[in-house]
Amino acid sequence: MVCCRPCPRLCSRSSAYTLALGLGFVTLGTSRILLLKFSANAENKYDFLPASVNLLAEALKLVFCLVMSLRVIVREGRSCRELGCSSIPSFVSLLKWSVPAFLYFLDNLIIFYVMTYLQPAMAVLFSNFVILTTAILFRVVLKRRLSWVQWAALVILFLSIISLTTGSGGSRQSIAVPGLHSSPVSSPSNSCLLYTQLLEQMRNSSASESWMSSLPGQAWRDKVVGRLRSLGVGHILLLLQCFISSLANIYNEKILKEGDQLTESIFIQNSKLYAFGLVFNGLTLGLGREARGLTVHCGLLHGHNMYSLGLVLVTAALGLSVAFILKFRDNMFHVLTGQITTVLVTTLSLFLFDFHPSLDFFLQAPVVLLAIFIYNASRPKDPAYSLQQEKLRVINGEVFKRSRGDGQELERLTKTNTDSESEEESF
Repeated sequence: MVCCRPCPRLCSRSSAYTLALGLGFVTLGTSRILLLKFSANAENKYDFLPASVNLLAEALKLVFCLVMSLRVIVREGRSCRELGCSSIPSFVSLLKWSVPAFLYFLDNLIIFYVMTYLQPAMAVLFSNFVILTTAILFRVVLKRRLSWVQWAALVILFLSIISLTTGSGGSRQSIAVPGLHSSPVSSPSNSCLLYTQLLEQMRNSSASESWMSSLPGQAWRDKVVGRLRSLGVGHILLLLQCFISSLANIYNEKILKEGDQLTESIFIQNSKLYAFGLVFNGLTLGLGREARGLTVHCGLLHGHNMYSLGLVLVTAALGLSVAFILKFRDNMFHVLTGQITTVLVTTLSLFLFDFHPSLDFFLQAPVVLLAIFIYNASRPKDPAYSLQQEKLRVINGEVFKRSRGDGQELERLTKTNTDSESEEESF
């Protein structure tokens, strides 16, 4: 364990940042799930384009990080050319941020469709599958060690989630929230009304061509779709989202902390990430024929209400909190802190949504949380990880204000141990 007696002020500041990050992430994560539900219409669908929420959120994060990056550049006397594509190696380094940006783009888009199929409480419980995918990627990508007890806890967690999925653990189908639907923030123009009417006519005409259902191939496809629906589209989408989310976070943590990037400003790093995120969400609205038509004729805020605009702000703030957690803590802190969100959303679902859990749910859900506790309590000691955490603790104390002392401390921490300092004393 790292001794904090030489730097009590630094450790107390680091603890305060950790507490603030954890509370902020839990609050924003819970608010996002609730707003995703409240912003839906009476048919439990969205009148707005989900990509527009993510586009506006990416724009807010990018503007914030660019302002903070400019502040860092001016304070440190750096040149803007060092941060751009002035050379081929810098351009290749910049392209690395497109990978997590694309994965986050998919992750933020899938969650809208998951919430149309599953109850919020069931969705957050099933999303604990991300712990299993994160642990596996932790071992493969970041070379982190897992104890046998942790692997056993992951097996229990997986079996518990499967039991919740196939059992009668409460009503799993998502339903609309009565009485909480807000009116749109803007009235549609004449051009928008004409376009939406034309779009509805095209949908009705395509749906009326039922003669294709008599074809053998079409009957086979209908059978496959029916089988997928019986398995649960929401569950399939959620499993896909868990894998994409864990892969995005693992890769993002890797490039946030590798080499010189460990001491780079998080605002400069995130500016590159959010720029690619803005591009991917913009392409979604621009390349899709229906989405492009709605955006051109009705505007970017078409169908948005008070809850969806709040969702934009919460999504932006949640993305920033995740970035700080991955930079100054790690993925497992992010995943395990999210279990508090699971408890809060499940509790609130009893009062806000038509969620009536059965006895099986109350017996199976605690097993999920217990497996997560066992996994966290049996974490093995990793000297390399402890050293990295000590470096991050030093950086964490000066997120907004760097000093030369931090550089000296980091230089001391990266030195190899001398004869007068044993490995046990270092850690």
